[in-house]
Amino acid sequence: LQYYEMSYGLNIEMHKQAEIVKRLNGICAQVLPYLSQEHQQQVLGAIERAKQVTAPELNSIIRQQLQAHQLSQLQALALPLTPLPVGLQPPSLPAVSAGTGLLSLSALGSQAHLSKEDKNGHDGDAHQD
Repeated sequence: LQYYEMSYGLNIEMHKQAEIVKRLNGICAQVLPYLSQEHQQQVLGAIERAKQVTAPELNSIIRQQLQAHQLSQLQALALPLTPLPVGLQPPSLPAVSAGTGLLSLSALGSQAHLSKEDKNGHDGDAHQD
């Protein structure tokens, strides 16, 4: 039963992400003509590179997001309940780019579903623009 619930949730999330992609593509198509020729070429190249994302890159991105999430949970537990002395700042989270945010497809739910490549330690470096 839990498998079917997770499967259904992932299916819904995939459809949601597909709809987001469709809408963002529409926005890009509307904005593209207003850019200079040089910028149009840069954007079209970036879009094509984004479409070439590989499974190892996705696994790497998901792993980074899981690590950031786990770190934020640990930091939340470690924060003192009393105010910090003047001049001290609470620990900050590592920056997560918008590109990784868009690919957060079931990052929390897919921890148990990483591919065999990931389990065998074969990673691709994530290339982000």
